[in-house]
Amino acid sequence: MAKFQDQDVIEIVRGGSRLLVAPQAGGRLLSWHLHGAPIIHWPDAADWSEPALVRGGNPLLFPFIARHRVDGRIGLWRDAQGVVREVPMHGFARELPFVAQVDPQGDGVRMTLTDSEATRTGYPFRFRFEAVYRLVDEATLDVELITTNTAAANAADAFGARLPYYAGHHFYFALPHTQRGEATLALPRNVYRHQLADGTTSAPEAGAARYRFDDPRIVDRFHCLEGEPAGPVRIEMPTLRRAVEIDLRRPGSVPWYAVTSWTLAPDSDFYCVEPWLGLPNAIHNGLGLRWLEPGQTETASLRIGVSVLD
Repeated sequence: MAKFQDQDVIEIVRGGSRLLVAPQAGGRLLSWHLHGAPIIHWPDAADWSEPALVRGGNPLLFPFIARHRVDGRIGLWRDAQGVVREVPMHGFARELPFVAQVDPQGDGVRMTLTDSEATRTGYPFRFRFEAVYRLVDEATLDVELITTNTAAANAADAFGARLPYYAGHHFYFALPHTQRGEATLALPRNVYRHQLADGTTSAPEAGAARYRFDDPRIVDRFHCLEGEPAGPVRIEMPTLRRAVEIDLRRPGSVPWYAVTSWTLAPDSDFYCVEPWLGLPNAIHNGLGLRWLEPGQTETASLRIGVSVLD
């Protein structure tokens, strides 16, 4: 393994493209540079004492996304039997080590997390969760999230039950905060929602096709996709002469439910554009909740392409 910020990482290089991945830190994609320019942001002085809280890279969100509440208390969910269990913000995957395998060609990596005693208290299911990154060429990155219910169909214990989940990404795209007023986010047909202070989700409202990144209304907004997306999600950064497209219509993929836009502060040099399979609290409200029967596997795929703006 290579070393980065005194941590063991995997380096994937193709042409002018370079990925850094940290399997032991939640299977985290740390950064993506193209000809030296950052596409995915990672801070120069990251606090590795709590890598899940570092603002950068692509934290993997599994089994659930964002905050959950039971009777107003944050960090809890209620299962089908009525048992209330703890669940961390954005799930536990981003806090656990993955097992990594680099492709023989050296242009990709597969990282795997399986259930353990550490996961079963809050999430009593047998599973295999895999994240795959592969550079198709120097400007194109394919990403897959693969979830399998590994329980036996005739299991006598609770682990034979079907598995609820809704996974997602948290891509920190590099965008200097001084350029937000020029940069835009284009979306397929959508309605938008957001999470209210009491944890419930707002009613859907018609969403626009394009927003500027300095629009405060899109911070923590869920852009819920309506049907098959007619086109990609597109980020245009004219000052950087860069466009980033996220294709959510990959063959064999389950449908993506929403794309969330979020940033930390007005002076943050990143903006997160996050494809999600469901919405926060979906285990209770059903908005994107997915179920896997014992032995069933689902794949959520996307492709990120970077191009030069004329």
